[in-house]
Amino acid sequence: MQQPDPVKRDERYSISTRLRDYMLLVKFSLTILVVFSAVISYLLAPKVVAFDWSMIGILFLAGFFVTGSANTINQVVEKDTDALMKRTAKRPIASGRMSETEGWIFAVLSGVVGVGLLWYYFNGLSAGMAAFSLFLYAFIYTPLKKVNSISVLVGAFPGALPCLIGFAAGNDTLWIGEHGTRDLGGWAMFAIQFFWQFPHFWAIAWIAHRDYEAAGFKLLPSVEGPTKYSAIQSIIYSVLLIPVGLLPYFTGLTGWVSLLIVLVANLGMVYLSVRLYYDMEVKAARRVMFGSYFYLMVVFFALLADKIGQ
Repeated sequence: MQQPDPVKRDERYSISTRLRDYMLLVKFSLTILVVFSAVISYLLAPKVVAFDWSMIGILFLAGFFVTGSANTINQVVEKDTDALMKRTAKRPIASGRMSETEGWIFAVLSGVVGVGLLWYYFNGLSAGMAAFSLFLYAFIYTPLKKVNSISVLVGAFPGALPCLIGFAAGNDTLWIGEHGTRDLGGWAMFAIQFFWQFPHFWAIAWIAHRDYEAAGFKLLPSVEGPTKYSAIQSIIYSVLLIPVGLLPYFTGLTGWVSLLIVLVANLGMVYLSVRLYYDMEVKAARRVMFGSYFYLMVVFFALLADKIGQ
């Protein structure tokens, strides 16, 4: 019986390991979530009246490259602090499996490709906002995380900009035009994702507080860490999601069915945040975190299914 070639076996192992490292480098799951919000917002744009899978695919790739670039720069800049935390110590640059130079080369190339795709296939508005979002996340939010918890507020802007980028890619404008107030729908999507990030991210910071504290990150609203004050802040932003969730309906972007679904989902987020306040446990924070993922998918798909003028 012929034995497998050990050289080929090692090559396959090396390639698969390298691919796994690049998936860690771009934070694959997070990147997919970001691209998801951009694609849904693109499809909600009034000018987009049919599914063009080729354009959706290009937007997906562009968003993936831009977000991957920002996440790569984040890992290059934070390689020393990543090495101090259990949840990030195995990242390719923090662990030394990949050099900073390779990370920078990948970040620059993917950023240029992503922004270039948006410029060439869509418009300068979406490309410009993508470049601004990349800069804001990588060079303002990232270093600010060690300075003050206001970094979460700053990071919420690039975190929500994919909604505007996707909407602008499909609509060519973010202001009132030929479709009336429906052209403001991108801002409604931006607002939802902006306020959603606070209970979502603070839940993650609550769960990983010890790791973040050891690395010197200041991410929770309370300097004492997971306290009642931090839980109250999550409740406040979850409550703010209720009126914000009405915006797609009142701009004329979506109908009353999705309005009811969004309202129920918003009440669910408030409930989970209130539970966190009373329980004050990591388990409750984990419910907020996973509940927020579920919230975003339900809300965005409901809005897309109920789009006016499809």
